[in-house]
Amino acid sequence: MLTDIWDEFLSIAREEAGSRVVETWFKAVSLSQWDANSKVVYLQAPNQFVKDWIKNNYLTLMQLHLGRLLNVDMPKVIFLDEAQDCKPAVVPHQEKSEPTFLPAATLRSSQSTSVVKVPYPKNQSHINSNYIFDNFVVGPSNSLAYAAAQAVTQNCGKLYNPLFIYGGSGLGKTHLLHAIGNEIKVNNKTARVLYQTADRFVNEFISAIRFDKIHKFQEKYKDIDVLLIDDVQFISNKEQTQEAFFHIFNALYDAHKQIVFSSDTFPQDLQGLAERLRSRLAWGLVTDIYMPSLETKVAILKKKAELSNTVVNDDIAHFIASRAISNIRQLEGALVRVIAFASLTKQPVTLELARKVLLRSSSPDTTKGVVDFSAIIKCTGKYYSYSLEDFQSKSRNKQLVMVRQIVMFFMKKLTDKSLRDIGMYLGGRDHSTVMHAIDKIEKQLQVDQEFVQTLKRIEDEITG
Repeated sequence: MLTDIWDEFLSIAREEAGSRVVETWFKAVSLSQWDANSKVVYLQAPNQFVKDWIKNNYLTLMQLHLGRLLNVDMPKVIFLDEAQDCKPAVVPHQEKSEPTFLPAATLRSSQSTSVVKVPYPKNQSHINSNYIFDNFVVGPSNSLAYAAAQAVTQNCGKLYNPLFIYGGSGLGKTHLLHAIGNEIKVNNKTARVLYQTADRFVNEFISAIRFDKIHKFQEKYKDIDVLLIDDVQFISNKEQTQEAFFHIFNALYDAHKQIVFSSDTFPQDLQGLAERLRSRLAWGLVTDIYMPSLETKVAILKKKAELSNTVVNDDIAHFIASRAISNIRQLEGALVRVIAFASLTKQPVTLELARKVLLRSSSPDTTKGVVDFSAIIKCTGKYYSYSLEDFQSKSRNKQLVMVRQIVMFFMKKLTDKSLRDIGMYLGGRDHSTVMHAIDKIEKQLQVDQEFVQTLKRIEDEITG
């Protein structure tokens, strides 16, 4: 009975919140008890992190739909303590792709025997000590990735394993990987931690083959406690490397060693990867980082200036942050240029100086105006006679669906917003829906010259 109700709730949640939310969060939870007299739903979560995230983000959704299924109005939702009714989780077999969350009781039991190890040689860990959690600026664009990164350091190898962080270049993925490594090394000085870029992994593998040292290569990686792989997309189309990595992954995962990946693409969208490897990348928690808001950019600039012992007021920070800069590296680079110019010319850092330095060094791409969603909605909607409400609706009218896809295409092409931002703005649609829409429009542009001219006219109006 309770299982059926929870399964029905998962179906509803998948429609409203998206399949990724269900797979990542709600499938980790179970409906343990229903008290009809007091109208209380008791849920079991595998750990405090899942419990807090669901309570903070999806409590109203649960109360609304569980209430409808149980025929009551907005029942109270209580999470049982982790120690209550906590059944051991099943570690997935090789081809299982669902995320797995191990309860606290299981985690503790797996640590009953431990071996004292010599720390991984510092000169081989490749961890940058400058990248720590304390100097990572948190905002809506990266809060989940930041929270997950901190969580894995507290339950290393047991919670969200693997952790997969994806997003555009220069948005903070590498910073978080190093921060995880630094934090784990502080908490456990004997832990063997290795940060490795995917291209360095490939080169090391090639070298091992060349000098007949494959056995040493495998032993090195299988003996690591925490493996941090940056830009994992670079092992695409490298079959032998993928085969070696596949076996290393299995060995580390089965031994409850922590694995963290970063990529510029969602795991299932990575091209040139074997399906069995692609599925493993998504076994744990998958989270994204996207371009931060103006307020977060300002906070990042002020934090960077503070670390450089330079005072940058709000006007200067807002001027730099408001420019059409595509990632955080470029944002920080703009600040560095301003500070360096001020230092070399022995001038104070002022708004006038910032304008002088950045406008002089700007390329056409960085000086063009930023297109916002409202301009795209206004111009596209005017051309096809649709409103924002139409685009955000659940209507599947064939003509409206096509125009909505055009809007998504322009939003991705003309702004620096993520697929997630676009989907949320257009009625809470998920990442895969937006990606499908963009792909469909791009394919039509390749075969329909009239369609090309139509979109060009609309784009000229949007950017004009």
